[in-house]
Amino acid sequence: MRVLVTGFEPFGGQSLNPSWEVARALQGAVIAGVQVTTVQLPCVFAQALPALQQALAQHRPDIVLALGQAEGRCDFSVERVAINVMDARIPDNARAQPIDVPVMVNGPAAYFSTLPIKALVAGLKAAGFPASVSQTAGTFVCNQVFYALQHTLAGRGVHSGFMHLPLLPEQAASWKGPTLPSWPASFQTAGVQHALALLVAHRQQGLGDAAISGGTLN
Repeated sequence: MRVLVTGFEPFGGQSLNPSWEVARALQGAVIAGVQVTTVQLPCVFAQALPALQQALAQHRPDIVLALGQAEGRCDFSVERVAINVMDARIPDNARAQPIDVPVMVNGPAAYFSTLPIKALVAGLKAAGFPASVSQTAGTFVCNQVFYALQHTLAGRGVHSGFMHLPLLPEQAASWKGPTLPSWPASFQTAGVQHALALLVAHRQQGLGDAAISGGTLN
């Protein structure tokens, strides 16, 4: 079995991105008997998808967990759905700012995660890691990568999806405006490591997702 974890380079004037700090810490780790490979993706609309495609072709993973930064979130946000739109509130690292542009022309409106998202959230919480099912991955490069990931792997039997992470304390300390939630890199790394162990076990045992609510009222 092969596991691929992706993270992003820093963006928006930041010098760190928790998704890459966590992914980098897990490079080569053996989790539940399976070695983890990690790849950094550029936070650039025009470059992220070619880098993702290259990683998928090179490593041919059975499980893919893409990670991203989400300032303001206070838990591991396991994403349910990726939508076919790029609508950038800020420019990417190449100063591109697409507005209402499809990720894939003539692609479906959305793709769902093929990870057992509810079982993953339950397993993280049981181990002491706050987590929830998120109903939106945004409309920036994270959502673009999530959509392209699911589009590329559709029908291949690969378990793939996306999880957003809170800021690191170093980022929150220098953030302009109200103080935002943050977790140390060590805690985030431990949580993602546990998430990967859950995903490997789930795949090996051939289990379906947990029949529990992960919805919201609004």
